[in-house]
Amino acid sequence: MERRQRRRGRTASVTSRLLALRTRAEDRFPLITHLMSHLISVNVLDSATRLAAQTFLTAVPLLFVVASIAPQALRDQFVDSLHHVFGLSGSADSELHKAFRTDDNTDDVWQTTGVVSGLMVLVSATACSRAMQRLCERAWSLPKAGARVVAWRWIAWLAAWLLMIVLQGPLRNGFGVGLWLGVPLLMLAEIAMWWWTQHLLLTARVPWLPLLPGALLTGVSLGVLTSVASLYVPRALNHSLNKYGSLGAVFTLLSWLITLCVVVTLCVTAGAVVAREPWAARYLGTPESPGPPPGATLAKGR
Repeated sequence: MERRQRRRGRTASVTSRLLALRTRAEDRFPLITHLMSHLISVNVLDSATRLAAQTFLTAVPLLFVVASIAPQALRDQFVDSLHHVFGLSGSADSELHKAFRTDDNTDDVWQTTGVVSGLMVLVSATACSRAMQRLCERAWSLPKAGARVVAWRWIAWLAAWLLMIVLQGPLRNGFGVGLWLGVPLLMLAEIAMWWWTQHLLLTARVPWLPLLPGALLTGVSLGVLTSVASLYVPRALNHSLNKYGSLGAVFTLLSWLITLCVVVTLCVTAGAVVAREPWAARYLGTPESPGPPPGATLAKGR
């Protein structure tokens, strides 16, 4: 009995110390505790994996369909941009050129698939838009918007990102000037794109300024990540292609997409938390209506 009482006493003492430590951390670092609480509620890995899967299964086929019916100059620009984004070489670069190669089969893709099939690919690709919309709504704790309101926004978002992919090569090269201009231009383009993405998919329920922290975090992080992609992606793709064939390349690309989507999920969620912190909300004019504060869930558990 005495041993049990001692164990219970020790357990209670440790528990009280941990609770006191958590309380001190929340008081000293409220931003970190709010962020951790909100990341748990958003379910980062689930959201990122779902977004990566939808991108791979729906948006990537749309890219190939659009490229197959595009003029040769635009097709070459797709290849050039993808080559610069991933720094491809060797087997991976050869496979990329084969995928966008102009021949009789490629020229006849639109005739063989038909208008109906092309529209089905476009409709399926909106699943990627819907996954991104849901991520933004979770980050801001907003209810799901009606399909009638956002249907055209899904297509507009896809079109904008296809244009962004086309411009990746020229932006990275500074439109021929060099990397010293290209890297800042790419960063600015990424920030502007993610700023507009949040505003578009949230159906303008959040003003522009509160969305800026998320756009800055996402744009800069993805700009850095894609800049260093050439150090890893080409080697991994070539190794997978040489050892496992096309199936190995699929797993490598999917892993890279999941990494990108995890970064997007973390940055968009962190931006929403920062924008709702009292010190930031005063400058950004963050309204109180977009969902409960990040620490609300944590506060209820006390």
